[in-house]
Amino acid sequence: MSYDILSTIKSPADLKSLSDEQLEQLCAEIREKLIDIVSVNGGHLSSNLGTVELTVALHKVFDCPRDSVVFDVGHQSYTHKMLTGRYDRIDTIRREGGLSGFPKRCESEYDAFIAGHASTSISAALGIAEAKLLENDDSYTIAVIGDGSLTGGMAYEGMNNAGRYKKNFIIILNDNRMSISRNVGAMARYLSSIRMQPWYLRLKSGTERALNKIPFFGSPVGTVLKRSKAKVKHVMYRHTIFDKLGLSYYGPVDGHNMEELTNALNALKKSKDPALLHVVTKKGKGYKYAEDDSTSYHGVGSFNVDTGEPISSKENFSSVFGGHLCSLAENDSKICAVTAAMAAGTGLKDFAKLYRDRFFDVGIAEEHAVTFASGLAVSGMLPVFAVYSTFLQRGYDQLIHDAAMQGAHLTLAIDRAGVVGEDGETHQGLFDVSMLNSIPGSVVYSPCYFDGLRNSLTAAIYTADSLAAVRYPRGGESDRPDGYETENINYDIWGDKESDTLIVTYGRLFTEAVKARDIVKENGRDICILKLCRIKPIDPAAVEFAKGFKRILFFEEGMRSGSVADIMRDKLDELGYDGSFTIRAIDNVFVQHASVQSSLKTLGLDADSMAEAVR
Repeated sequence: MSYDILSTIKSPADLKSLSDEQLEQLCAEIREKLIDIVSVNGGHLSSNLGTVELTVALHKVFDCPRDSVVFDVGHQSYTHKMLTGRYDRIDTIRREGGLSGFPKRCESEYDAFIAGHASTSISAALGIAEAKLLENDDSYTIAVIGDGSLTGGMAYEGMNNAGRYKKNFIIILNDNRMSISRNVGAMARYLSSIRMQPWYLRLKSGTERALNKIPFFGSPVGTVLKRSKAKVKHVMYRHTIFDKLGLSYYGPVDGHNMEELTNALNALKKSKDPALLHVVTKKGKGYKYAEDDSTSYHGVGSFNVDTGEPISSKENFSSVFGGHLCSLAENDSKICAVTAAMAAGTGLKDFAKLYRDRFFDVGIAEEHAVTFASGLAVSGMLPVFAVYSTFLQRGYDQLIHDAAMQGAHLTLAIDRAGVVGEDGETHQGLFDVSMLNSIPGSVVYSPCYFDGLRNSLTAAIYTADSLAAVRYPRGGESDRPDGYETENINYDIWGDKESDTLIVTYGRLFTEAVKARDIVKENGRDICILKLCRIKPIDPAAVEFAKGFKRILFFEEGMRSGSVADIMRDKLDELGYDGSFTIRAIDNVFVQHASVQSSLKTLGLDADSMAEAVR
């Protein structure tokens, strides 16, 4: 397809002169480009396809970057990037050195706030709006938030304050009935009831117009009439929850009708009260496979555009976790699974079908998930909370206060641990170890292979009696060296025990260490590798074994501060170790988007870097 109009858009100003027909053509070209680039680079497809018209309308009506648009989560920002001077680089999205798959302030002045996690946009946008007010800036601030993000409590904390704001503040509610999977909970049902009652909105609009024509005749008669108008409104129609929070509610509007969208947005510009526009969209709009299965096409790898089939698919840690949890639950009715709107991503779809009464999707609400699971635990259940490492960060206080402090036996299945690759800095799973190391009594496993994951999960559920975690990387398992059999639950030793040099590591970095050993052996020397599986607490026998080496090099795919390496060095010091101890971990930086292997190389955690460090 030729991109006759899209290729001419250098900034949002170029949208102002386009006709309705040209805007429709532009939206079609954007959809075609989205499908093309995501099929090659991978990324978030369904969410971007669903917000094309909304994004075009926003940039046509408002004056960005003077007006600020804050995207919640940010995975729907690809169209925004094409319209804000980045079309010529859009093919680099999610590639090393290219555009990020999420908004980034350092990437463009049009990106008002970094995003990657849910439910943050209203709070961030309100802060921006208040700062403008202090500077006498009368530009608009718009938060774009999905109905899925409204399952997160922070969205209500933001709305609670936004209702008191008085000037040029707008919330766009993009309602596609989905987060990643179909939304759950009372808010989803509430929005559905609004969508199903268009008569309510017509009645509201007509009532407003009629009442606003009633003149005031001065005090005290005017005061009586004003109160009467409010009472008539209350009788004629019910306020929405948003009205009650102080936000003028408008909608629902067809999110794929450009005329409706632009008319609604222009009307909102004339209102000075804080407002919420309810826009109804279809996730995956314009690509049949994504429309039919928006969950699978929410975040995808490369795929065949004609068939929708992924270029490569193989068993991964998420599916192995889900399968093993199902097998354990078959024989134990106390096992429960908890997810924060990530049933598909964390491998729990089969569990949800087989054990519906013991499956709990709490929405995008990680804080609630931890405390809810702790409530299950103290009541005798065996809850397993499956969560991406990056999202577990949101429940840190609850892990301490609601789980560990009272000895709740909660198991965390931490998916996407370590470097995640192209999703970049907002999604890297690099902080969970430091977090959990700081929590008294917690037990943490970090296996390298599928069998280790199964064994670790069983141990976390049945051996640990407090907060326990099993962390594992994104994707499939790495190559297993010849002769390596079952992964032990505490630690393994691989290589020459008589060497004076020991590499210590855990998780998938073990495979990099094995490759490094092969490189070193080519130069006529050998080393030993200590692979930890239970990384908290470290088995004292593993520390005692390490003490016998002259040089120890610890490689860790996590933050240097609060690392396992730090703890092991302290343990060795307690034993009087007087050899060389070197730590290579991620120190005081956020890791940018790139392939996993490239990131490991940049961080000095790949096989070549390990071998060089040994040399």
